[in-house]
Amino acid sequence: QVQLVESGGGLVQAGGSLRLSCAASGSTSGINLIGWYRQAPGKQRELVAVFNSGDDTNYAGSVKGRFTISRDNVKNTVFLQMNSLKPEDTAVYYCKAQRFIGTIIWGKGTLVTVSS
Repeated sequence: QVQLVESGGGLVQAGGSLRLSCAASGSTSGINLIGWYRQAPGKQRELVAVFNSGDDTNYAGSVKGRFTISRDNVKNTVFLQMNSLKPEDTAVYYCKAQRFIGTIIWGKGTLVTVSS
């Protein structure tokens, strides 16, 4: 079983930056997708940025050019560098991992609040 633990959320002013981390532990074999989703109050959970099938990345259009996903394979950690933050980026950010066989694992999330 894989466990995902997010960290790095907090309160930041618009235009500021935050770096989120997602540490994976346990059996990480067979994972073909890992990355970040977010859920704002009253809205559905949405993709932010993920690694898909190796080093391929996929970003939401609303974060392209501002957010960067990266990872440390030795430490089994995925990062999300968020720059030029906007109030509309306020959400709980979740780490997600998915195996080839379809199993999906979510972290508990970390709250990001961007004040105007």
